[in-house]
Amino acid sequence: MASRDQAPPQFQYEEAFSRNLGWVTPDEQQALRGKRIAIAGMGGVGGVHLLTLARLGVGAFHVADFDCYDIPNLNRQAAAFMSTMGLPKVSVAARMARDINPEVDIREFGDGVNAGNVADFLQGVDVYVDGLDFYAFEARQLVYGHCAARGIPATMAAPLGMGASCLNFLPGKMSFEDYFQWGDLPEVEKALRFLVGLAPAGLHRSYLVWPQGVDLAQRRGPSTSMGCQLCAGIAASQALKILLRRGAVLAAPWGFQYDAYRDKMVTTWRPGGNRHPLQRLALAFARRHFVGNTPDARP
Repeated sequence: MASRDQAPPQFQYEEAFSRNLGWVTPDEQQALRGKRIAIAGMGGVGGVHLLTLARLGVGAFHVADFDCYDIPNLNRQAAAFMSTMGLPKVSVAARMARDINPEVDIREFGDGVNAGNVADFLQGVDVYVDGLDFYAFEARQLVYGHCAARGIPATMAAPLGMGASCLNFLPGKMSFEDYFQWGDLPEVEKALRFLVGLAPAGLHRSYLVWPQGVDLAQRRGPSTSMGCQLCAGIAASQALKILLRRGAVLAAPWGFQYDAYRDKMVTTWRPGGNRHPLQRLALAFARRHFVGNTPDARP
């Protein structure tokens, strides 16, 4: 440890990420140094995804978000502090990643992802990690459609209660649209299909103690920092496996959900995605309880 009288230590990539060795080989660490990951959304999960992957030693990122930090972000977002209120999420998160690795190459997309920049956003990318807000329907369809067309693997880890669910959409496998069946449906129906499709096991539902906190029509839902932190570990682990081609990676219609509150993990298989009979039943349940919620609603 340097004393106050000594010059601050100089950054060296190999030393900075030497504690990764053992779980990755030296050659794999250098491979990660040469990889580029795109992350859309720098909020609850996207910001901590970026920081986790930066600490893994990934060398380049494309990051996108049009929003600025606000008070309701404090309960879960990695870069949300009173000192960052009103600042652009994308620039704050990028600054934190550069403070971990000054050599990291980060392209910032401060207007978010849209039809005019999605091609540039995904240019040269090895894997896409989804950090978009739950209700970012247009951007999510746009990005996943381009990933499917370009053969870019994509991983999604969603915070649900005090746990996380994971779905991977890999080249040659089931696509995002085939799984969720969004099409041109109204936003509230997309929200229902997204909520149900994310975690068919529904491990989080049993401890929803205040159900009126969920109203998909009003774009309202609860969150926890625990869920977001768990998502980062899952998404980074999936990205590592994809980037290094190490081990089997479950692809949709396979998925899994881990819930730290219930101490459970379940692997799910829903051929046909939201067309599956069990998913149709779950959608009917969600329509009754999570659209136009009132104080009398029950889970």
